[in-house]
Amino acid sequence: MISSIAKYTKCFVLAPFVRDARTVVMKDVFSVVRVPESSIVEKQAALDQAIDWLFVAQDKMVDDGFGSYHFIDGWGASYPETSGYIISSLVEYAKVSRSDEVMARCVKCANWLLSIQKQSGGWQSMTLAQSRPEVVFNTGQVIRGLYSIYKETQHEKYLQACIKAIDWLCSVQDDDGAWRKHAYMGLERVYDSYVDAPILEVSAKTKNDLHTLKAIKNLNWIIDNKQKENGWFLDCDNTIHKNDRPILHTIAYTIDGLLDSAQYLSEKKFFNAAKIPAEKLLDIFLQHGTLAGRFNYDWSGSESTILTGCAQISICWLKIFRETNENKFFIGAEKMNSFLVAKQNRTMSGTSNTKGAITGSYPVWGRYENFSCPNWATKYFVDALLLELSIKSAD
Repeated sequence: MISSIAKYTKCFVLAPFVRDARTVVMKDVFSVVRVPESSIVEKQAALDQAIDWLFVAQDKMVDDGFGSYHFIDGWGASYPETSGYIISSLVEYAKVSRSDEVMARCVKCANWLLSIQKQSGGWQSMTLAQSRPEVVFNTGQVIRGLYSIYKETQHEKYLQACIKAIDWLCSVQDDDGAWRKHAYMGLERVYDSYVDAPILEVSAKTKNDLHTLKAIKNLNWIIDNKQKENGWFLDCDNTIHKNDRPILHTIAYTIDGLLDSAQYLSEKKFFNAAKIPAEKLLDIFLQHGTLAGRFNYDWSGSESTILTGCAQISICWLKIFRETNENKFFIGAEKMNSFLVAKQNRTMSGTSNTKGAITGSYPVWGRYENFSCPNWATKYFVDALLLELSIKSAD
């Protein structure tokens, strides 16, 4: 709490971007948790503004990647991992907006990612400026972006970079299916299901059985060894000291990876493993109108809301609805997306640094990525709105 107060004070006294800090902080001070349903028109406008902010997040960089904005420190350096999966979001937006500018930005980012691929085939963790070694999870997310560009352009260089990366991922996987070497903090984590999904998507194209089997091995390791009967996952957090109560962000990664993998494999057991925790979270949300930032083994919540995770779980609910046609999943996603639209910074009093963005936490001084607009929060907000609007347009 003292740390948050210190950051709050620093935002108003020392930050060079006081206007952005004041706008967002005061918005959260006076906002309410429960919000009315947003119209399709409002959600489309929110989507367009989020895309505009992602453009800013790219334009502020010295390269063609995407950065994040902090109210105290300003813009950080490009983040290879998140730049990778932001490409996937922008490609989907380009399809519905028919925007040549969006695709041009995606290609520029993809080419930049090619230029920083490690000799091993992997991509580094954290921002480019931190010059870290290659990491399993981050590499999986860059594959997502490059394969999206490959599908649109059919340029072989993108596919070959994906294959090289997957070869490396397979080479560092342990015999039981987990990734520990070159994993974040050197620890096994179930959210690597979000790495399995892009491996399976690419291997469906390349017909590489080894790649497919390696992904399946990790998926089986997750659900056979790390998932409880109530759907909760062991080893799901990205810390050591709070691994008994993982954040919604990494829980949603795990669920989403299982859902997409189930689709690529036409394998119901992975879908069912994902649906159980997704439905637990849905029931909590529909009852209380909000979700905590962390959940322990009996789905008791703690800490403030993580907006990134809220957008991610909305995506999961929409994917389950699309598969099962169970209406409560769509209702929950609609409500969650309306909540996120209400939390988006769309006021005229902010600057381009924050306008259209989603903050890490609600309120902004919460524990997760506080006093900042991480680019991945807005990326998942875009994905959630795109998926909801596409389902509605298909009706």
